[in-house]
Amino acid sequence: MSFLGLALGILGVWRVTHLLHAEDGPWDLVVRLRQLAGNSVVGRAMDCFDCLSVWVAAPCAWLVGATWQDRALLWPALSAGAMLLNRVVARLGPPPVATYVEDVPGDLTDVQLRTEAGEHHRAN
Repeated sequence: MSFLGLALGILGVWRVTHLLHAEDGPWDLVVRLRQLAGNSVVGRAMDCFDCLSVWVAAPCAWLVGATWQDRALLWPALSAGAMLLNRVVARLGPPPVATYVEDVPGDLTDVQLRTEAGEHHRAN
């Protein structure tokens, strides 16, 4: 397996694990799945990113690995890579919220206007 394949596998395991662990999913399907799982073994695994990544990594390792030895080594490697990536992402924090400021119609206090002669002046 190449480094690129390993990196893509880690990203894939992180993405699916993050979806199942922390996101609502389309039409709130994933949050409903977590509610349905409740306090069962599956529900408790979905509450723990690290635990869940182990189980998400298993089928990924099976698909990516060529031999049973590859798969046995890939399983914990993909999970550990996803755990490390999750810690890095958590340290970065959430992205900043984009602010939206609506222009007030007719408010020209900060706009440069041109007169017909081409002169610039500030409207006050």
